[in-house]
Amino acid sequence: MTNIPETGRTPRVQIRLVVIQILVLSLLGTLGGRLWYLQIREGAAYQKEASGNHVQQVVDPAVRGDILDARGVPLADNETRLVVSASRTDLLKQKDDGKGVLAKLAAVLGLKPEEVQQKVRLCDAKTPQPCWNGSPYQPIPITDEATPKQALQIRERAEDFPGITAEPEAVRRYGAPGKANTSQVLGYLSPVTDEEIQKAKDTDSPYLRSDMVGRSGLERQYDKELRGKAGVTRYEVDNLGRVIGKAKADPAESGSNLVTSIDARIQRVTEFELDKAMKVARQQFDKITGTNYKADSGAAVVMEAKTGRIVAMASAPDYDPNVWVGGISAKDYQALTGKNSDYPLLNRAIQGQAAPGSTFKVVSTAAAVEAGYDFNGRYPCTSSYSVGGQVFKNFEGESFGPIPLGRALEVSCDTVFYYLSDQEWKKDGGINPKKGQPKDFFYKAAHQFGLGKETGVDLPNEVTGRVPDRQWKLDYWKANKDAWCKYGKKDGSYVEKIAYENCLEGNKMREGDSINYSIGQGDTLVTPIQEAVIYGAVANGGTMYHPSIGKAVISADGKSVRELKPRPSGRLPVSKATLKGMDEAFAGVITRGTAAWKFGGWPQDKIPLHGKTGTAEVYGKQTTSWLATYSKDYTVIMTIAQAGTGSGASGEAVRNIYSALYGVQGDGSIDNKKAMLPEPQKTLPKVRPDGTVAAPKISTDPAKDVEAAQKNNTSNDEDQPPATSPSPNTNSNTRRRPRRRGSRRTRT
Repeated sequence: MTNIPETGRTPRVQIRLVVIQILVLSLLGTLGGRLWYLQIREGAAYQKEASGNHVQQVVDPAVRGDILDARGVPLADNETRLVVSASRTDLLKQKDDGKGVLAKLAAVLGLKPEEVQQKVRLCDAKTPQPCWNGSPYQPIPITDEATPKQALQIRERAEDFPGITAEPEAVRRYGAPGKANTSQVLGYLSPVTDEEIQKAKDTDSPYLRSDMVGRSGLERQYDKELRGKAGVTRYEVDNLGRVIGKAKADPAESGSNLVTSIDARIQRVTEFELDKAMKVARQQFDKITGTNYKADSGAAVVMEAKTGRIVAMASAPDYDPNVWVGGISAKDYQALTGKNSDYPLLNRAIQGQAAPGSTFKVVSTAAAVEAGYDFNGRYPCTSSYSVGGQVFKNFEGESFGPIPLGRALEVSCDTVFYYLSDQEWKKDGGINPKKGQPKDFFYKAAHQFGLGKETGVDLPNEVTGRVPDRQWKLDYWKANKDAWCKYGKKDGSYVEKIAYENCLEGNKMREGDSINYSIGQGDTLVTPIQEAVIYGAVANGGTMYHPSIGKAVISADGKSVRELKPRPSGRLPVSKATLKGMDEAFAGVITRGTAAWKFGGWPQDKIPLHGKTGTAEVYGKQTTSWLATYSKDYTVIMTIAQAGTGSGASGEAVRNIYSALYGVQGDGSIDNKKAMLPEPQKTLPKVRPDGTVAAPKISTDPAKDVEAAQKNNTSNDEDQPPATSPSPNTNSNTRRRPRRRGSRRTRT
């Protein structure tokens, strides 16, 4: 084997290494130069070009879930309409900010140019409705009532209408089945705002700019379940808007359906009867004010006594929630919110606060028993009660002598409750209570009955009412002392005298405060839904429930059903013996007490009814009518502001609601075939295999179904009870005292 000297290989290897190094360096230099050229010299140009390629989102709105009554009848659903919308972004690119295009559009749609321009302006603190409170980048609906001819004109002449679209879309519909409006319960929708989008972006239910969200009622309470999830397809487009690729697509998910405990038939009857009662009241003469009753607002609640589920909830005046669909007009907005509107957006069943009058005596009775007074003891029902020179009259000066608490409830004897409350006030030390915590049985009982706080009904913006206990008086005095001291006069007008008294001792529990409080007067405020909870608990044996309207949430495909069970909230602070006594007394109210003249001929032996009337005095206004009733199945509460007495204004209407429920005819007979809901609906509506919910047909006017039951229920003389009634003096439980109007306080 020949050996090659090592010195012979070294020069060739070195040459190759040098060549490789030169090549590497050349490549690196070339790459570096190219990078410098792209990033430094031409960087701005390429950056500008690249910015033209971006991702655009195309949103496919989710179909909002339906709101159904207990039998599956749609209270709110969707329909396809031709919607004309305007892109504010495209309009602002035009020389005149799109005013010319909007004027042409107004001519096609038969609208005034200013109407169309108002709809595309953005809402802020200085801009009145109508305006757009959604995202400025979202198409703004001008109308959802375009005709096919109008839509065709816009689409065929697209060059004349830049930024304007006319497309079929699913639009919310409030069908009012059988004329059951249910407006304040359902609520309405409006576009999501940028603030809401930012607030919800990190939650499990973020908003898209195209979303419509619930603003009140069930639409707001169950918005997350009803809204569903919009589909989003993301496209890569260049700076000319040409699609260069598809990035990602998320399909739309329809919202779930909400089954409620509302029965559209009973809802319609309740609305009808409330409206009718208010109209009748306006025809009656008020002897105190010398004018007819105004009966300007009212509310009614029908609730299942054993579950707290709401069967019907009416508030008057009401409105058509369809006015919000597609954007509300200035005229409609003014009608709903103006000073002369009577504020129909307010749900007075949960937001209307008023002194409860004698319906509050259920609380005072429980408090008296808790304080040690025997329910069956004898207490003086005198014609008047005097305190510090002030005389508090019983109704029309009636005197029943010594009577038990049950009888005091039946005839609504004020002086019995004046006496009991006054005695407890004195035991607690009077205006300067003894050292230590006063017992305050009458005030503590109100809190134990759930007053002064929300009931927890599944509707937004419920108010708490008010229990004017010592803490409330102290807080209220601190907040208003300066104004009272400045305005009050010792020898001025009545209002000035009250302000003067409040300045001096408004922080103290005065004797007159406790006396008026015992009969639901003074500063006490309750809501109809609170009364429904209380009387429902009396009906079922003492259990209070959180009132509820939502009964079940059913997914769009019908495969998932989530039932919403009744939720107890506590127990009445009343023994079984006292509860039984109250129950008997409330039955006596219907058969021989203050409501008997309105319930003559009722089949009490077959369908026992119980009730308590109330007529609350309000300074500067006419009296408020209250009627709280219950059967073994239902609680029915009705109140009408400035309408007169409890039974006089509301008695006939409440009776007719029960007639509709149980099929009671005018002669007192029961027709089971005409009974709309003789017992509460226990089952959920049937879900078909395709996910839709089966619903029965509903009459266009359920009020006709109970016409026979109503024919003989109306007295010919609204001011006098029928001949079968015990006495004309039992037609009310209020106190029309011959004293100064509004003198609800006594200084001693």
